[in-house]
Amino acid sequence: MQHLVVRHAEPGDAKTVAAMIEEIERYYGATSIQPFGERLAQVEAALFGTPPLAYCVLAIAEDDLVGLAAYSFLWPAAGSTHSLFVKELYVRPDGRRLGTGTRLMREMQAIAAAAPGCSRVEWMTDRDNDGARAFYRRLGFEEFEGKVNYRVGSGIPQPLG
Repeated sequence: MQHLVVRHAEPGDAKTVAAMIEEIERYYGATSIQPFGERLAQVEAALFGTPPLAYCVLAIAEDDLVGLAAYSFLWPAAGSTHSLFVKELYVRPDGRRLGTGTRLMREMQAIAAAAPGCSRVEWMTDRDNDGARAFYRRLGFEEFEGKVNYRVGSGIPQPLG
């Protein structure tokens, strides 16, 4: 494999991250794509605002972004600890099967291990994403049953009551 650098996103990476988010949206089947300027402003606010809402680790091979992992910390996890939640792990097709995803997941584990009070790393994937599920199994991770996910879309309703 080419030399792979894994590092946190910096403010100068915002345009590249915003472009990759469009690629991720298209990968998941989106047909309506947010204008680039709006997406860029949201990336800048989320990753580099005060405080940041999330963090992003980039995988770069020969000056090209080939993957990213976006994460945040959630509290509480087990007892009063917190967890590192991987919201997105994406590797471009030309970076797959070359160790990029493995490096990103190992980096997520290293970040969690270095964060005092972080008790675990958590993430989700779609049940029909056989490739992702096989990838996580190859890394030795087990699937957990029992959770039901809920989501309210962009038209978030006013609180009930």
